[in-house]
Amino acid sequence: MTMAEDIFFRMTEIDKIYPLEGEDVHALKKVSLSIDEGEYLSVLGPSGSGKSTLMNIIGCLDTPTSGEYILQGREVEDMDELELAELRNREIGFIFQNSQLLPRLTARKNVELPLVYAGVSPKERRERAEAMLERVGLADRMDHMPNQLSGGQQQRVAIARAMVGNPSILLADEPTGALNQKTGAQIMELFHELNDEKRTVIMITHDLKIASHARRVVHIIDGGISEGGLHDA
Repeated sequence: MTMAEDIFFRMTEIDKIYPLEGEDVHALKKVSLSIDEGEYLSVLGPSGSGKSTLMNIIGCLDTPTSGEYILQGREVEDMDELELAELRNREIGFIFQNSQLLPRLTARKNVELPLVYAGVSPKERRERAEAMLERVGLADRMDHMPNQLSGGQQQRVAIARAMVGNPSILLADEPTGALNQKTGAQIMELFHELNDEKRTVIMITHDLKIASHARRVVHIIDGGISEGGLHDA
């Protein structure tokens, strides 16, 4: 039998039920999903399908009502809030549709933030943030404020921030939704490069064209998951 510590990512029969005005809303229904380390996966679904709820549970921002979620060998549903916060900071890099940069911090200071929470020294924070900004092509924008950056540059800062702690998973929620087509394509190219470096990428989207960039696609409809097939990227 496979031990939990040997499992990278596995959800088994995950349910999420929200009480709403005296009636239960079943947002996720018996969702089972396994992901291998180094995969590039898209979760594709329309508005109201449950994909945001699934993203929050994957990202340890919410907990399931029932079922089992194992991440890096740890049973997530048994953790308290402090343990969940530590797991998020260590294992998951978040990339949102709107970059969610802090407007009064430079690009470098925004990228340093996860390392501040992780207790990394100021010198090491600076060095690692600069290396990540160089990695995403922003070596000449480190001291710029977010309002001095284009939308695509802001999203690259957000990707650098997500990567700086070397998480096991990059979790992207509609990462090109606020970008034009050309800039969105550049961000997708960067995701391919990151995945080629064996980083695990999970992308949540409603856009079939964006989802098709992943090497594996699963569909979520009415809170249930189905495989969409494998293809070469």
